[in-house]
Amino acid sequence: MNLPNKITLIRVLMIPIFMIVLFSSSPNSNYIAAIIFAVAALTDALDGHIARSRNQITTFGKFIDPLADKLLVSAALISMVQLGTVPAWIVVVIIAREFTITGFRIIAASEGITIAASPLGKIKTTTQLIAIIAILIDNFPFKYINFPFHTIMLYAALFFTVLSGIDYLYRNKQVFGSGER
Repeated sequence: MNLPNKITLIRVLMIPIFMIVLFSSSPNSNYIAAIIFAVAALTDALDGHIARSRNQITTFGKFIDPLADKLLVSAALISMVQLGTVPAWIVVVIIAREFTITGFRIIAASEGITIAASPLGKIKTTTQLIAIIAILIDNFPFKYINFPFHTIMLYAALFFTVLSGIDYLYRNKQVFGSGER
């Protein structure tokens, strides 16, 4: 197993640690969870950079990397619903988009079509990660000036989640016509 795939697996292993810390009753657990989440999120950029720069892109990596991202974001969002810091309907929309696009990519792959990540998809991921961290740190330092940065980022993440999903489907609509029954 190469280094990028090991880094990705570390990201997956950080998810239960993140959740244990988040749900612990220790003081400042949300800040510690935010740090763990941020480190896990940064490993996504790191493993991708290493894989590309060393020409170590593998089939396993192509599978596990996006799965790790979706698991990390989903675990955080579902946890925050339980904690009452994120509305459930927003999480349902975000996770539904992820299932839809993942299914769409599976269909495309079965037809020999590779759907690369789009710029909107990267913006979606970035806004989701920033929103989650801002919520975890309880909008610090913006709460002192009464600026709802975490709420703005959550709705930006929702917007880009929906927009990027529509964009993926529209730009790759030929997949729907392939292999008709």
